[in-house]
Amino acid sequence: MVPAQIFEQITEKCTEGLALALACDDDGAIMDFQWCNKAFTRITGYAHDDILGQRGTILVGPSLEQGNHLIIIEKLFNWEHFSLKVLNNRKNGEQFWQKMSWIPLSDAATGDRWWLYSLVELEDRPRDPAKRKPFSAAVSDEVLFADYTERIQRLEKENSRLHELSRIVAKGSHEDPLTGLSSRRHFEIELKSWVSNLRRGGNDFAVFYIDLDRFKSVNDTLGHDAGDRLLISVAAMLRRLTTRNDFVARLGGDEFVVLRPLGDSALDISGLADAIVQEMQAPFEFEGKTTFCGASVGVAIANTKMDMPEQVIADADFALYRAKSQGKGRWSFFTEEMHAEAVATNQLVSDLLVACEKRQFVPYFQPMIDAATGRFVGAEVLVRWLHPTLGLLLPSAFLDTAAGMGILKRIDQITFSTLPEILASFDGAGVDLPRLSINISAGRLVEPAFIHDIKSSGIDPERLTIEILESVYLEQIGDAVQGTLEELRELGVTIALDDFGTGHASVQGLLQIRPALLKVDRQFIQPIVDDETVRALVASIISIGKNLGIRIVAEGVETETHAKFASAMGCDFLQGFYFGKPVSADDLQKRLVETQGIFWHLEPE
Repeated sequence: MVPAQIFEQITEKCTEGLALALACDDDGAIMDFQWCNKAFTRITGYAHDDILGQRGTILVGPSLEQGNHLIIIEKLFNWEHFSLKVLNNRKNGEQFWQKMSWIPLSDAATGDRWWLYSLVELEDRPRDPAKRKPFSAAVSDEVLFADYTERIQRLEKENSRLHELSRIVAKGSHEDPLTGLSSRRHFEIELKSWVSNLRRGGNDFAVFYIDLDRFKSVNDTLGHDAGDRLLISVAAMLRRLTTRNDFVARLGGDEFVVLRPLGDSALDISGLADAIVQEMQAPFEFEGKTTFCGASVGVAIANTKMDMPEQVIADADFALYRAKSQGKGRWSFFTEEMHAEAVATNQLVSDLLVACEKRQFVPYFQPMIDAATGRFVGAEVLVRWLHPTLGLLLPSAFLDTAAGMGILKRIDQITFSTLPEILASFDGAGVDLPRLSINISAGRLVEPAFIHDIKSSGIDPERLTIEILESVYLEQIGDAVQGTLEELRELGVTIALDDFGTGHASVQGLLQIRPALLKVDRQFIQPIVDDETVRALVASIISIGKNLGIRIVAEGVETETHAKFASAMGCDFLQGFYFGKPVSADDLQKRLVETQGIFWHLEPE
């Protein structure tokens, strides 16, 4: 706590204008000023009583450019720490140059968010450079002629230099500097030319979209020099396989494209796609080391029947995606069925954006049971999409697309925001809902606002379990993630490691995450009744967890036999369809009332 006398001296003696504003959680640009120091009043003309309770717009004078105002709004909305030098106005309308800084603050005790506004008055901008003085009238004609001649010669040399430079720049913009193939910019220009020619009755043409399958692995294992050498060799291979009528370009990274006019035979197209795939199956050697890369190819045709021939690039890209999803190292041709799938995907993308805007995602709850007593101890929160025309959609129908769009953390935010009201409803009805488990995406886990959202939600942290996937954590290892996990533990939130055993370094995950709960994946639980090998593996997992002081949750418990086996083997908690499928909050509350929280009646031995 800062002593009151020190705070008073800051108010009285600091020469930098300071003000504090209490801000809105959802929008950092919405705020009410609560305090300012004397320097702030001296610089702006606004006294403490003038700004008390006022919005941030009180500091926006008529001289503040709209562009700067928009920058301020955007950065405040996103809670960014920033500074700007702007022309603004005092209370009396007088213009002055200022440097403004905005620093976001938060109160851990209350969850409130604040802005500290700092203001420094600057000197006026430098005057415009002095105008060039005219030649003296006393200068002789001979001197003037010599002077102008020298200037003209200098200008001609500079013009020649600029002309050569422009030629080099033009060549560089059309040529990929690493491979010597055409660049993306040149490809875009060339594609427009091919499409224009097609619309005038010219030849149909094929697009080959090429992507290397394991390029990142080459870079990671052999280094970036090896990656560059590989790209150069791929460019040489494409030159060798194509003709003078084809157009070959590198789009960037490990992506290449070929345009080829359609001939009399489809073999001209399939043959080139086959040849590219076959050539890329050969081993790649670099400085005595050998590795394999491979390539996938998507092929599409642009013809006069198409309403938008330029769509052919997206078609080829979709065919490439299909080739990769079918195992890589192959080529795929764009079909009408793919077109229908692409249209459906585009519609799904559009619907997901609307769903985020209208907050159509709702939580469903799957019970978790104490293996020793059969009593309900909490529920896992699982997202559902309440689609306006398709009804209730399971995550399998939209999460992969949402991940590709980068909106998973937004869906997490929407789902989490509904939980305080639901918990309050249970508490108000006298129905015990001890704990909720929430799956968190990687993007949400490293987001600075995540901890704040938990603090300001009103939910007792000890009623929360945060579940993270082992594979997600291992891919996101870093100080930010470690710091988030430590803060969660300090708050009293329980950390659970989900789908244990499916990652590539399970013990490493346990040691680094140090979870309180370990959830054994359903693929290990379901075979334990009949498969002794799997049963031995599960026993080992349970033993490792117990030795580290971790409690064990068995997922995928679908029969009473599964429940008995998992309980006898030492699992602390059970979860699965045997105890109930995911249900709405209302349905869960009804079942808890009906069962009095007892979901499994254990028979005495």
